Amino acid sequence: QVQLVESGGGLVQPGESLRLSCAASGRTFSSYAMGWFRQAPGKEREFVAFISRNSDYILYADSVKGRFTISRDNAKNTVSLQMNSLKPDDTAVYYCAANSNYPIGARKRISPLAYEYWGQGTQVTVSS
Repeated sequence: QVQLVESGGGLVQPGESLRLSCAASGRTFSSYAMGWFRQAPGKEREFVAFISRNSDYILYADSVKGRFTISRDNAKNTVSLQMNSLKPDDTAVYYCAANSNYPIGARKRISPLAYEYWGQGTQVTVSS
Protein backbone atom coordinates (compact mmCIF):
# COMPACT_ATOMS: atom_id res chain seq x y z
CA GLN A 1 0.00 0.00 0.00
CA VAL A 2 1.14 3.53 -0.74
CA GLN A 3 0.13 6.79 0.91
CA LEU A 4 0.61 9.95 -1.11
CA VAL A 5 0.81 13.56 0.07
CA GLU A 6 0.99 16.47 -2.37
CA SER A 7 2.41 19.90 -1.64
CA GLY A 8 3.47 23.05 -3.44
CA GLY A 9 0.21 24.43 -4.73
CA GLY A 10 -0.72 28.08 -4.48
CA LEU A 11 -1.87 31.25 -6.21
CA VAL A 12 0.30 32.57 -9.02
CA GLN A 13 -0.04 35.00 -11.90
CA PRO A 14 -0.15 33.91 -15.55
CA GLY A 15 3.32 33.13 -16.84
CA GLU A 16 4.73 32.23 -13.45
CA SER A 17 5.92 28.83 -12.26
CA LEU A 18 5.13 26.35 -9.50
CA ARG A 19 6.68 23.07 -8.47
CA LEU A 20 4.40 20.39 -7.03
CA SER A 21 5.80 17.56 -4.97
CA CYS A 22 4.29 14.26 -3.94
CA ALA A 23 5.77 12.29 -1.07
CA ALA A 24 5.05 8.57 -0.91
CA SER A 25 5.19 6.29 2.09
CA GLY A 26 6.31 2.69 1.96
CA ARG A 27 9.37 0.89 0.66
CA THR A 28 7.84 -0.16 -2.67
CA PHE A 29 7.56 3.26 -4.32
CA SER A 30 9.84 2.19 -7.18
CA SER A 31 7.38 -0.55 -8.14
CA TYR A 32 4.70 2.01 -9.05
CA ALA A 33 4.34 4.12 -12.12
CA MET A 34 3.18 7.58 -11.14
CA GLY A 35 0.83 10.08 -12.65
CA TRP A 36 -0.36 13.62 -12.11
CA PHE A 37 -3.99 14.48 -12.73
CA ARG A 38 -6.03 17.62 -12.23
CA GLN A 39 -9.65 18.50 -11.72
CA ALA A 40 -11.19 21.91 -12.25
CA PRO A 41 -14.59 22.83 -10.79
CA GLY A 42 -17.41 21.24 -12.73
CA LYS A 43 -15.05 19.19 -14.88
CA GLU A 44 -13.87 15.60 -14.89
CA ARG A 45 -10.48 14.64 -13.56
CA GLU A 46 -8.00 14.76 -16.42
CA PHE A 47 -4.58 13.33 -17.12
CA VAL A 48 -1.59 15.67 -16.90
CA ALA A 49 1.61 13.60 -16.87
CA PHE A 50 2.91 10.04 -16.45
CA ILE A 51 6.30 8.65 -15.46
CA SER A 52 7.26 4.99 -15.49
CA ARG A 53 8.81 3.15 -12.55
CA ASN A 54 12.39 3.85 -13.59
CA SER A 55 11.70 7.13 -15.44
CA ASP A 56 12.42 5.62 -18.86
CA TYR A 57 9.00 6.55 -20.22
CA ILE A 58 7.30 9.91 -19.76
CA LEU A 59 4.06 11.14 -21.24
CA TYR A 60 2.30 14.51 -21.13
CA ALA A 61 -1.13 15.75 -22.01
CA ASP A 62 -1.03 17.95 -25.10
CA SER A 63 -2.29 20.89 -23.06
CA VAL A 64 0.85 20.94 -20.86
CA LYS A 65 3.52 19.59 -23.22
CA GLY A 66 6.53 21.88 -23.33
CA ARG A 67 5.49 23.69 -20.13
CA PHE A 68 5.34 20.95 -17.48
CA THR A 69 8.04 18.47 -16.49
CA ILE A 70 7.47 15.34 -14.41
CA SER A 71 10.31 13.69 -12.52
CA ARG A 72 10.80 11.21 -9.71
CA ASP A 73 13.43 10.27 -7.16
CA ASN A 74 13.00 6.66 -6.08
CA ALA A 75 15.62 7.03 -3.35
CA LYS A 76 13.54 9.79 -1.75
CA ASN A 77 10.11 8.36 -2.61
CA THR A 78 9.04 11.53 -4.37
CA VAL A 79 7.54 12.56 -7.67
CA SER A 80 7.46 16.17 -8.80
CA LEU A 81 5.74 18.31 -11.39
CA GLN A 82 7.51 21.47 -12.50
CA MET A 83 4.96 23.80 -14.05
CA ASN A 84 6.18 26.75 -16.09
CA SER A 85 4.36 29.40 -18.12
CA LEU A 86 1.18 28.79 -16.17
CA LYS A 87 -2.13 29.81 -17.67
CA PRO A 88 -5.54 30.48 -16.09
CA ASP A 89 -6.75 27.23 -17.70
CA ASP A 90 -4.26 25.35 -15.51
CA THR A 91 -6.30 26.28 -12.43
CA ALA A 92 -7.39 23.05 -10.74
CA VAL A 93 -6.80 20.71 -7.85
CA TYR A 94 -3.76 18.62 -8.73
CA TYR A 95 -3.46 15.00 -7.62
CA CYS A 96 -0.62 12.53 -7.75
CA ALA A 97 -1.50 8.87 -8.14
CA ALA A 98 0.22 5.48 -8.11
CA ASN A 99 -0.31 2.72 -10.65
CA SER A 100 0.93 -0.82 -10.01
CA ASN A 101 0.10 -2.22 -13.44
CA TYR A 102 3.11 -3.62 -15.34
CA PRO A 103 3.48 -3.44 -18.17
CA ILE A 104 1.13 -0.52 -18.60
CA GLY A 105 -0.73 -0.08 -21.83
CA ALA A 106 -1.28 3.29 -23.38
CA ARG A 107 -4.84 3.58 -22.14
CA LYS A 108 -3.98 2.76 -18.52
CA ARG A 109 -1.24 5.38 -18.42
CA ILE A 110 -3.77 8.17 -18.80
CA SER A 111 -6.94 6.74 -17.24
CA PRO A 112 -7.68 7.74 -13.63
CA LEU A 113 -9.46 4.40 -13.21
CA ALA A 114 -6.16 2.52 -13.59
CA TYR A 115 -4.54 4.21 -10.57
CA GLU A 116 -5.00 2.53 -7.19
CA TYR A 117 -3.71 5.17 -4.80
CA TRP A 118 -4.32 8.91 -4.69
CA GLY A 119 -3.19 11.87 -2.68
CA GLN A 120 -5.56 14.42 -1.20
CA GLY A 121 -4.79 17.03 -3.85
CA THR A 122 -3.26 20.50 -3.84
CA GLN A 123 -4.92 23.62 -5.22
CA VAL A 124 -3.27 25.53 -8.04
CA THR A 125 -4.82 28.87 -8.97
CA VAL A 126 -3.52 30.95 -11.86
CA SER A 127 -5.03 34.41 -11.88
CA SER A 128 -4.03 38.03 -12.35
